[in-house]
Amino acid sequence: MASDFAIEAQGLSKSFGDLRAVSSLDLKVPKGQIYGFLGPNGSGKSTTIRMLCGLLTPTEGSADVLGTRIPGNARLLKPRIGYMTQKFSLFVDLTVRENLQFIAEIYSYPAADRRTRIDELLQKYDLQMQSAQLAGTMSGGQKQRLALACAVLHHPDLLLLDEPTSAVDPQSRRDFWANLFRLAENGTTILVSTHYMDEAERCHRLAILDRGVKVADGTPTELQAKTGMNIVEVSAEDPYAAQAALAKLDKVASVTQLGVRLRVLIPQQYGDPLEIVRGALEAAQLTARTHITEATLEDVFVAVTMKADDA
Repeated sequence: MASDFAIEAQGLSKSFGDLRAVSSLDLKVPKGQIYGFLGPNGSGKSTTIRMLCGLLTPTEGSADVLGTRIPGNARLLKPRIGYMTQKFSLFVDLTVRENLQFIAEIYSYPAADRRTRIDELLQKYDLQMQSAQLAGTMSGGQKQRLALACAVLHHPDLLLLDEPTSAVDPQSRRDFWANLFRLAENGTTILVSTHYMDEAERCHRLAILDRGVKVADGTPTELQAKTGMNIVEVSAEDPYAAQAALAKLDKVASVTQLGVRLRVLIPQQYGDPLEIVRGALEAAQLTARTHITEATLEDVFVAVTMKADDA
């Protein structure tokens, strides 16, 4: 019976000497969805992706990727996965078309169909005007589109993207995600790592990684509903003083300043969160407006990493 998951990992771990980069990771990535890895640099995102595509051998644990056991015969995965790294890794001294032709040869794409497929990708990823341009002279957004075109040239079932939008402008990021949604709608499973909260919100499901450990997973809505925190938004005339006053309270888990606004996280085990905040501000003789608001993914990330620290 075929699995509903493109990736199923059990206890996946990787150590480099004394450094535990990934620890006991369990993972299930549904087919045809965009699954995100959210976490800061050093959280284990890249190491996990490299293990899943067979570039790194796990220290412990295993995974089934498109029905192939890892560690094992990772060679079988090559024709079925696309991989795009954070750093532009194509040939800067080849033209756009030449890079695509080279990738087609690597994947043994049928020679009779190569030109048609390359022309299709040039049009789909808005690279027709750059087809004869050297890749090294392109803008960041153009390089990103070329890298994605190369990664999907052979129609992979699974696309692994490691911080793919870290070096491009906001418009290029939006266009890139529009392309990802089209790929997912056509049945491609996508695993994408990011440290951008707005990108994580676009994923169908995501896992939050912190120092090699998965501290939460689910849909963005599920994660936001399970923070275990009440979030109070404060608009203060003196936000710096308000932050200082609130940060002293034992019942306040976190205070983050966003311009003139503050986001205050208070564990749900405590009483009226508005009274806690208002009492501290009044005691400090500070004027502010307060109200309860919904959790963002940034609030989720703060909450779950704090729980991990306390565990």
